[in-house]
Amino acid sequence: MKNLFITITAALLAALCGQAIAATKVGYIYVGPRNDFGYNYAQDQGRIYLEENLPGVATVSFENIPENADVERVMERMIRSGVTVLFPTSYGYLDNALKVASKYPEVTFMHSGGFKLAPNLGTYFAGIDEAMYLAGVTAGAASKTGKLGFLAAHPIPQVLRNINAFTRGAQRVNPAITTTVVWTGTWSDPAKESEAANSLIDSGADVITGHVDSPITYTRVAEKRGVFSVGYHADASKFAPEGWLVGAIWNWGPMMVNIVKSVEDGSWISGHIRGGLKTGDSILSAYGPSVSSETQDQVAALQAEILTGAFNIWQGPILAQDGSEKAATGAVLSGTGLEGMDFLVQGVVGQVK
Repeated sequence: MKNLFITITAALLAALCGQAIAATKVGYIYVGPRNDFGYNYAQDQGRIYLEENLPGVATVSFENIPENADVERVMERMIRSGVTVLFPTSYGYLDNALKVASKYPEVTFMHSGGFKLAPNLGTYFAGIDEAMYLAGVTAGAASKTGKLGFLAAHPIPQVLRNINAFTRGAQRVNPAITTTVVWTGTWSDPAKESEAANSLIDSGADVITGHVDSPITYTRVAEKRGVFSVGYHADASKFAPEGWLVGAIWNWGPMMVNIVKSVEDGSWISGHIRGGLKTGDSILSAYGPSVSSETQDQVAALQAEILTGAFNIWQGPILAQDGSEKAATGAVLSGTGLEGMDFLVQGVVGQVK
């Protein structure tokens, strides 16, 4: 009996060790801090969701890694530690990830928002522009001055797309409304963001939003100055309990679970995975206390139309700042027209830099 017990225990230990060895180890790399309540926070919430909802998965993550050769060294270190699926989450990591991917064909790389592929590197993202359009409707209804402010990091297509969607949503409520853009030139610089937010408020903007890594700075400035804020990336309402209107936020967890499952079952292939409002990968946060029930009802009705396909936020007419037609009446911007957006719509004050 004693020998039988030892045999069974040894077999159990071997099985448990085998499970540990077979576990999928997934790595995440963030360009900023995971607690920024913005871009990096949203990605990290996806990591947590993955670990909690996919048995047999272990995750490891590194934060504050710059978009240069440093990230290559971090990726290689993670691979040597047993990581077989890598999420380099920052836009500027793509070329570095491609270099490392070419050296480790057995590792699967999923980059956030890029346009280049490799046999073992794909991309994932979600169109959050529909949520930003709805947030723009909310902002347009709240604004008394008819002036909105937008902090923008870099004029890449994703940022331009959000500025334009936000502005078009606000113009649905007030066709004369304007959005003034201030370019910070960096994904994260609280000093620049504070200066930009204050300058926008000084010029008359009474709703502030942005596309930088973290909404904390501009929501805090807006709250202190007594104006409204619209969040981006994640729910930062606790930093503006009075002035928060709503936020366009990511919900990466379910998509990440599906990606890792596909790697595990062998069905993963390189490609561009894109979600959106319809798939639940981008959503609206809860509303702040000043958003009227009428506005909430209006946004809910529009969201229902978007989800059923009855309304497309990129249906023309769409005019660029210089008056050139980007989409004729009834035509819809889609595909490369959205992924490669390089213009700002009429009603936006400021130029593409």
